[in-house]
Amino acid sequence: MRRCNVEGKYCTIAARGAAEAGAVFIIINRLDGRFHLFGPAPGPAFDDHGDRRFVEELPFPASEADVTALLARRKKFDSDLWIVEVEDRDGTAGVTVAQI
Repeated sequence: MRRCNVEGKYCTIAARGAAEAGAVFIIINRLDGRFHLFGPAPGPAFDDHGDRRFVEELPFPASEADVTALLARRKKFDSDLWIVEVEDRDGTAGVTVAQI
């Protein structure tokens, strides 16, 4: 969130999970009806540089309805999940995408 704020991108916590646990999902809102959704990568949570790792949950471009439906399904299994939404017209808001 700090990185986004420094870069002038609006970022908010849309759903707050448990402080000590809970998967983190990031919604990138391109502000033109297109969305990108990232979720936790399998394996180590952080890369060698200390950045949290993510995988693409939905192929880009996704609709808001697609994002909402997928997150509703995830919440059924993990009510402690965190959802962060970033408004970024240009892309991935600095998300580290894991190669699997």
